[in-house]
Amino acid sequence: MKLSMKKRHIAEGYAFISIWIVGFFLFMAVPLGRSLYYTFNELKPTKDGLAATFVGLRNYRQAFTTDIHFVPLLTDTMKDLIVNVPLILIFAMFSAILLNRQSFGKTFFRGVFFLPVIIASGIALRKLLQQGAARLPIFNDWNLYQQLRAFIPGDLLEPLLEYADSLTLVMWDSGVQILIFLAALQTISPALYEAAKMDGATGWEIFWKITFPMLIPIVFVNTLFTIVNSFTNPDNGIMNHLLHTVFVSNNYAYGSTIGWLYFIFIFMVLGIVFLAFRRRMAY
Repeated sequence: MKLSMKKRHIAEGYAFISIWIVGFFLFMAVPLGRSLYYTFNELKPTKDGLAATFVGLRNYRQAFTTDIHFVPLLTDTMKDLIVNVPLILIFAMFSAILLNRQSFGKTFFRGVFFLPVIIASGIALRKLLQQGAARLPIFNDWNLYQQLRAFIPGDLLEPLLEYADSLTLVMWDSGVQILIFLAALQTISPALYEAAKMDGATGWEIFWKITFPMLIPIVFVNTLFTIVNSFTNPDNGIMNHLLHTVFVSNNYAYGSTIGWLYFIFIFMVLGIVFLAFRRRMAY
């Protein structure tokens, strides 16, 4: 039976993710189900293991009424997301455009941008952050805040310096996105640019009429990747609070509750992103 183009693409998509689906049901479905079960129980260690006592929604109420850290950390995480994701996407896109040009040493610079993805991750990134490696010394060594305070109001200067001080983390977190944008740029036909130049289009017009529209699907992919990466970074407050609750306080039931609430929050944010890109992607 001959399949239509649409059905063939659907079949190829499911074939591509089939290994992940099998792995999910083999290794992740049961632990996830048990963690969801734990959220409705109080767990006490016994000689036979953890004994569960049903408590209903008490753990969920605790997150929003008793726990003084959960809601503020969740708010801070959302603020960091709103600031860092656009910065990372903009930096990655324009870095990829520059690296896509025919220039000397571009392969070296591609490696330089991707190297932090390998080195500055996991425990290594946590140690670097604790040592202040992600902060630019110019702001402290030169007391830049006091020098600029005479020219710029403090309410405006402080957030500007905070954003500037986060540029190191922005560059560290942009390696994968740069490579994805770079791969997408290399799929754009040079004939489109040649035709635009023959019609008298400027570089700015070429970017907004050709390059950016062709990159919209990749912007969507990189947005999803950057959001998920931001939510799971070692410097993420919710993740650290979750790890402390489970591995230091040994409160497995409440730790599972924090994890599931965080998952629902992430799912809602990703849903908003899907809706935001839906019309543009359809176009």
